[in-house]
Parts: sequence; structure tokens; C-alpha cells
Amino acid sequence: MPQGSLENHLFRRGSQPPLPLSTRVSVAVDVARGLPFLHSRDVIFRDLKSSNVLLGPDHRAKLSDFGLARAGPTGGKSHVSTRVVGTRGYAAPEYVATGHLSAKSDVYGFGVVLLELMTGRRALDEARGVASELLVDWAMPMLQGERPKVIRVMDTRLGGQYPKRQAQDMAALALRCLQNDPKSRPSMADDALPSLELLLQPSAAKSSSSSTTTTSSRSPAASATPVHRGHRRHKA
Repeated sequence: MPQGSLENHLFRRGSQPPLPLSTRVSVAVDVARGLPFLHSRDVIFRDLKSSNVLLGPDHRAKLSDFGLARAGPTGGKSHVSTRVVGTRGYAAPEYVATGHLSAKSDVYGFGVVLLELMTGRRALDEARGVASELLVDWAMPMLQGERPKVIRVMDTRLGGQYPKRQAQDMAALALRCLQNDPKSRPSMADDALPSLELLLQPSAAKSSSSSTTTTSSRSPAASATPVHRGHRRHKA
């Protein structure tokens, strides 16, 4: 993929300007299309992270590297039991604690990627200190409660130039994806994806404040398979 990974674009410092929030939302939409594509085929990604999201022309995103993917539950079962693998900072708490894996485990990982897109911070950074080395632990206290402090978690490199309502809605979705109870997390196909696609609409990119950004011109309709065909294998 010509643009490299999402990880490189979010965390590489230098002369390259930061991705505007509108582009980050568009990337999130593509990732949100990729997960149901896999889940409908009874495949759980299990290792969703920014380095496994590849960006192509116009920053179109595709999922990549399915070496840790796992066949999902069948026959009405809620999960499969497997040894815990993956990347610290992205794995769902019930999977880490019990080895129980389901599509909702991928939803948690998606919530972490949403936080990375919003904050420009890595899922795991020991420089933040033990209490906050996990991005979820750092961000969640500011996103919870009746008056979430979304502006405090947003990527400072954006300089406040983004629609506040768009950021708030993105944060609300991340919060739902990161619920400790997997049953409380949204469905990717029926809830998370439609919610994000609404944020691509011009009306959603308007803000009552003076903060503005360029909205995406990409159509909400999927125009390509949302997985990178170079990595198709998955574990049974």
C-alpha cells in the first residue's frame, strides 16, 4: 500500500502535517467496514492495531496481516477459548483474563484504534508512567461522566482545527466500544459503522464553534474490499 501504515502517519514526527480529523474519521469508517467483512465469514481479527491498518491512495484504509486471525464461534456459541496472543494495549480485558474470544473482542480493539486516531498517542507508551501507560487508562477518565473533556484528549497537533461535534461523537463511540462488558459494546455492522458514516456527512462536520476542518469527499458506500489481499491466512 503506497501510503504505509496508519501507525506511521499518526506517530511519525517530522515535517509531514498531521492527518486532519476528517481523514481520520474516513480511515475509521474503512476499518469499521473491514471488521464486519471478516466477522460475516466467521473470522476474528484478534490483532487489530494501527500498524495493521494500511493506507492507500486518498488514505483509503485496509486491514492487513491476519497471522493471528482465528475462526470464530459457531453453532450459537458466544465465544471460542484460545491462548492469549496479540498486542498489549489493544486486547479486550475478557480475552486477556480468560482467553474467551468473540467478535466483540475486535470491537474493543477498534475502540483503541479510535482513541489513537483522536489523540495521536500510542496504545501503549511507558513514558506516560505506570498508571497511564495504556492509552485506555489515560483517556477514559476524561471521556466518562456527564461532561466529558474531549478537548483534553484530542491530538494537540490539530491545533483545535476540527469540528467539536464530530470529535465528541467519535469519543462517544470509542467509549461504547471500550466497555468492559463485551455485551455492552456495539455491533460493528449495525451500530458502529453507521454511526461513523454519519460523521462523514457534511452536516456532521459543521461546528457551532469557530473550529473548522475540511470534510471528506469520499462516498459512504464501500468501493473496495476492506482487507489487504496480501495477507489472507488465519488460524483454525
